[in-house]
Amino acid sequence: MNFGTLDRKTAILWISGVAVILILRFFVLADRSQGVVAASESVPMAEKRLERLRQIAATVPGKEALMKQASGELESREKGMLKADTSAQAQAQLQDLLHKVGAANGIDIRGVEEARVKPFGNDYGEAAVTVRFSCLIEQLVNLLAALANQPELLSTSEIQITGSADKNKVIQVRLTLSGVVSRKLTLEKKTGGAL
Repeated sequence: MNFGTLDRKTAILWISGVAVILILRFFVLADRSQGVVAASESVPMAEKRLERLRQIAATVPGKEALMKQASGELESREKGMLKADTSAQAQAQLQDLLHKVGAANGIDIRGVEEARVKPFGNDYGEAAVTVRFSCLIEQLVNLLAALANQPELLSTSEIQITGSADKNKVIQVRLTLSGVVSRKLTLEKKTGGAL
């Protein structure tokens, strides 16, 4: 009887050993590489696809040249934009420009009545400053002509002229000068809190 139980224990060990080897072979150490897959498309389909890709690749140099031309044109058009990092700097540039052009025409333009930056289309912003000054009508005409000849993209967006009973014919002018700026200046947060 001892001999039969020994064979039974040996058989159980032998079966469990074979089971462990099979588990290791087919599950743990299994080769997970993909087998050869049959082609999903035929040769004529692959040739058509290759021809289409060649046609697309042939248009790339033309598109690159067009992009380069458009970038150059955009750069030349944006040359007149006010170059500033903040809206206050853009407004200061406009004020400085008004002061210089006014001084060249004999007009004393000192203070700013109002300054603002607002969106101008989808890609740009408009910085504007409003000033008041007194001058002769000839000086005003010369000032407006000089502003039109500046290399920056400028515009007088508002002008109010008030005459006086002065025998020298001095007029009071309220002028708003606008310039084109980057869109990012319109997105600046206002600092300071409300009281």
